[in-house]
Amino acid sequence: MKRIYLDYASTTPLDQKVLKVMWPYLQNEFYNPSAIYKEGVEIKKKVSEARAKIAHILNACSADIIFTGSGTESVNLAIRGVVSAYKNANPEKMPHIITSVIEHSAVLEVCRSIEMLAMAEVTYLSVDENGKVRVEDVENALKEETILVSVMYVNNEIGTIEPIKEIARRVKLWKIDKKRNVEDYPFVHTDASQAGNYCLLDREKLGIDLMTLDGHKIYGPKGVAMLYIKKYIPCSSVIEGGGQENGLRPGTENVPAIIGFAKALEIAQEIKEKETARLTILRNYFFDEIQKILPEVKINGSKEDRLPNNINFCIPNINAEFLVLELDAKGIACASLSSCENLNSESVSYVVASLPQGKECARSSIRLSMGRGTRKEDLKAVLKVLPELVRKARF
Repeated sequence: MKRIYLDYASTTPLDQKVLKVMWPYLQNEFYNPSAIYKEGVEIKKKVSEARAKIAHILNACSADIIFTGSGTESVNLAIRGVVSAYKNANPEKMPHIITSVIEHSAVLEVCRSIEMLAMAEVTYLSVDENGKVRVEDVENALKEETILVSVMYVNNEIGTIEPIKEIARRVKLWKIDKKRNVEDYPFVHTDASQAGNYCLLDREKLGIDLMTLDGHKIYGPKGVAMLYIKKYIPCSSVIEGGGQENGLRPGTENVPAIIGFAKALEIAQEIKEKETARLTILRNYFFDEIQKILPEVKINGSKEDRLPNNINFCIPNINAEFLVLELDAKGIACASLSSCENLNSESVSYVVASLPQGKECARSSIRLSMGRGTRKEDLKAVLKVLPELVRKARF
């Protein structure tokens, strides 16, 4: 039975062109970039070239690209690192963070941990009916003690593209109004892990100060990610060790993965427009067809400001987890919530539940996320089996 993979938001297959550039560094070119002999120096140059390639795509300085072992680590470095640096310099003050209720668990859990340790106060902003953070809510939440605003670029479950550019602009205007310099708090961080294949990544045009990107979301290897962080931003390492990555991420560099990550991001940018157009057509086709065969279906997230590959919908009164398992039995791999949430006992999408109308759909929503291997025939196969499976999955 041919399997149909529709969980590209969870992880993507390794592009063969990426594997090709990684391969020498998995075999013969194994040297440590910190070594001072010839082979080590050559490897260090290759890491520097990969860093420069990524910096060019982000319109950033190479020195501002910090490689990490995962998107989660990048987020921890961005949030915990900035808070720790502030607390070290201002032990008597209580800093303030602004984020949203629909962030990835990497953001939410580190914020809760910081709160529990009394390291910072956190404001969790609600979202509108499309899953969008209201820019005015960010502006209203800003206060003298705010040091960081962390709002994701794209939601990983419902695909809504957040108004990051406008949020960053409002924060900048707030600083101007308070007669603060650009180098002053608060800073703006965005988790762009889901944005790498389809969205603008120019940090200057976005106006952000810190950005997280993850290799395995863009057809690159697992075990590598990055944090863009402006050099003037105070930040402490969250792990102890050597002086790699400007002292912010100790540990021997994962050379093959770093080189693969740079190649994957390069490919993603080259085919971004073509893939966006192709997948938008497929996404809209599916939404039109499913509402014909199942009129009760509700679309979760924005229909306009949405990733082209994201299909998230609610079928009232069905058990989504059971439906995912039934689809799996039919050879279709999809999800009912973020893969990271499967590690917890709670199998309800907190993202969908956070929508004003979403509580009734929290247990009844399905996410199909498409990718480079998705064809119209794959979606037709899903549409063909859904009505029968929905009847079986009813409460």
